[in-house]
Amino acid sequence: MSQASTSPEGIAFEGVNSLGFAKPPSQTRVVVAMSGGVDSSVVAAMLHDEGYEVIGITMQLYDHGVAIDVKGACCAGADIHDARSVAARLDIPHYVLDYESLFKEQVMEDFADSYLKGHTPIPCVRCNQTVKFKDLLSTAKDLKADCLATGHYVRRVDDAGVLQLKKGVDEGKDQSYFLFATTKDQLDYVRFPLGGMTKDVTRDLARKYDLVVSEKPDSQDICFVPNGRYGDVVRRLRPGAVDEGEIVHLDGTKLGTHKGVIDYTIGQRRGLGIGGRKDAPEDEGPLYVVAIDADSHRVIVGPKDALAVRDVYLSDCNWLVDHHKAEAGVMIRLRNTGTPVSGQIMGEEDGLVHLRLDEPQYGVACGQAGVLYDGSDSALVYGGGWITKAPTIAETAI
Repeated sequence: MSQASTSPEGIAFEGVNSLGFAKPPSQTRVVVAMSGGVDSSVVAAMLHDEGYEVIGITMQLYDHGVAIDVKGACCAGADIHDARSVAARLDIPHYVLDYESLFKEQVMEDFADSYLKGHTPIPCVRCNQTVKFKDLLSTAKDLKADCLATGHYVRRVDDAGVLQLKKGVDEGKDQSYFLFATTKDQLDYVRFPLGGMTKDVTRDLARKYDLVVSEKPDSQDICFVPNGRYGDVVRRLRPGAVDEGEIVHLDGTKLGTHKGVIDYTIGQRRGLGIGGRKDAPEDEGPLYVVAIDADSHRVIVGPKDALAVRDVYLSDCNWLVDHHKAEAGVMIRLRNTGTPVSGQIMGEEDGLVHLRLDEPQYGVACGQAGVLYDGSDSALVYGGGWITKAPTIAETAI
């Protein structure tokens, strides 16, 4: 039997609204995380159009000029301006909250330390895990909001009272990999209105609502790392901590020098700064970064075969579905741009979850996430963790 309620205007309302609450939209307060991009702007416009009480919040996360040591850089400020303009167009309250110290401590510092260890971090996951779904979520609750809404392309599905996180229907925009660390309690409070849409539909809605960001391009870089120059940011955050070292072949041959292991990642082929080997076998092919020894400041290179990985170990796992029921196997995504591959959960060893891949994979880097999906329903997110060990032929040979 459906529930019924009455709005302040005396309008009867039955069932639940589009956000899952048994009351009219006008009685439902929603905080929208507005980044200044088209996605979150459309979320705010959609919910406002449906009659919800929308409050926009933009997080000031960093000073772009300080992050990269470039005078006059203003991208972060431009995004805040865009979010403010959209809020003004919709005539909704909008607040800019200073999260710089939290973001630096919880995201940027971790980013720098991970690179210095020879890992390849994903700061977007850390940001979702900490600043957005912890600090911002807490702020939304302080504002007595019924929920927090974001512009992520994932789906929150209520399956007979059990909440599930699923991929967005637009495979090209799906962001489930970045949200594996969302806890069950967070999933209960957060909403993802764009999960059932394609990006083209979102663009069309931005034009419909006459938003100034309707043609704004999607950001391709990490927000505080413009132009993909990770090393510059690490050197800025950790002055004097980056040491030069050697580039060495698996067989021990020194091939060159480098200015810091932070400039390299597992599986890298281009930009190694080395030539060919004089006595290399004709069938060796191109060289790849197959291991990074941060302690000795060495970058080890070798043929692609040396990158083969069959066993992956995850730490700090978060589960949204009971992974012990995954008897039929799981699908595992080892990088955001990678295609999920089949594998098995072998159990726990020394506090790490051991995954066995059905087929060898190449270029698996520590610091990335291993995200698991149901073996029969590849859209259903089981959860995941951080890749802490991924032993390769190269590592056992060193």
